[in-house]
Amino acid sequence: MTMKTILVPLEESEAVTSILTTAWLAATRFGSLIEGLYIRRALPGVVVADIGGYAAATPDLMQSFEEEDWRRDKRVRSIFESFMGDKGVPLDAGPAGESPTAAWTEIAEPGDIAVGMYARVFDLTVVGRPIAGASAPAMSTLETILFDSGRPILIAPPKAPASLAETVVVSWNRSTETARTLAAAMPFLAQAGRVVVLAVEGVSVPGPSAADAARYLKRNGIAAEAREISSDGRGGGEAILAEAANLGADLLIKGAYTHSRLRQLIFGGATSHILSQAELPVFMAH
Repeated sequence: MTMKTILVPLEESEAVTSILTTAWLAATRFGSLIEGLYIRRALPGVVVADIGGYAAATPDLMQSFEEEDWRRDKRVRSIFESFMGDKGVPLDAGPAGESPTAAWTEIAEPGDIAVGMYARVFDLTVVGRPIAGASAPAMSTLETILFDSGRPILIAPPKAPASLAETVVVSWNRSTETARTLAAAMPFLAQAGRVVVLAVEGVSVPGPSAADAARYLKRNGIAAEAREISSDGRGGGEAILAEAANLGADLLIKGAYTHSRLRQLIFGGATSHILSQAELPVFMAH
């Protein structure tokens, strides 16, 4: 089990270094190809004309937008190539082998939807966790890739991690989404030094216990341990992150949105909390 192709969609943000570091740490484990991709934004369809309503974007405005988008593309590509150069990762070196390689690509269609579709032909996509008060990384990009690609994502924290998947916590809530995520994460779990299957009391749906999940992993050659804790009045996401920090985890495995996104938006939920607060890499699938 391995992950030989890693997609890294990028845009200008303070999280770029962490995103690239997280991708590189993953690639060093599997000898992956890291493919960088600039997230092109869609052209504005309308602009505010006056109090009378809206008017179509002018050719001059469209040209200005395209030129600035091209300049951002070049800046982001330069950051990507410089980072890979500093890490000794060769560019355009052909298929992935035992050591990481890197490449840069362009896709014609702009927008998150195009990125989400392109991610379908990669083993893993690395994205940045949205940061409060910053326009990028964007939650729309993360969620589009999560739901449209059919593949797992690895979410980089705001600060670049020093390690990845030495101590892994599996947030186990017994759900179908978590079972699917656990299966997708097997390449990381197989190489981890320690794996803890964590269940938070009262934060689950009907299904196999944490002990059952740990037994499944053991039968696949992974020395996992089960751990069940009380929420102590905290939300599920808060309890999960606190225990992951207590265990010194450098990767959290979490099934995404057991409840609907709308319900989580209105009432809160573990996924929403983790997507806004996690300070360690998070592996998610849906």
